[in-house]
Amino acid sequence: MNLNRLFDMVAETRQAAHWRAAFGEPQQIGERTIIPVAQVGYGYGLGFGSGTSDEEGETASGEGGGGGGGVSAKPLGVIVVTPEEAHFEAALDEARIALAALFVGALLVWQIAKTVREIWGRT
Repeated sequence: MNLNRLFDMVAETRQAAHWRAAFGEPQQIGERTIIPVAQVGYGYGLGFGSGTSDEEGETASGEGGGGGGGVSAKPLGVIVVTPEEAHFEAALDEARIALAALFVGALLVWQIAKTVREIWGRT
């Protein structure tokens, strides 16, 4: 990949990364206006190489390069605008809720096992 092409890609992404990447198009529903909100992140990496010369001072061939990038977006919620007020409603993170449920379930199983050992261990 040409280094200039990588810089062009970064510039294109920066131009596209305006407020609409984090705030979606407002939607009118009755008297309410709903504005989606997301957390957006961009990242890039770049590598280089070099050439060396051999023992006789002649230049041996060598090169390098590499690059890459990525984008992530996570919905956070919506801004709800009514004639009376504006407020933020957070989106539910199902993965976090499921992880918490697994943790509580494991803790419950551990506590039940501990209680059963105490009861049956005394007789």
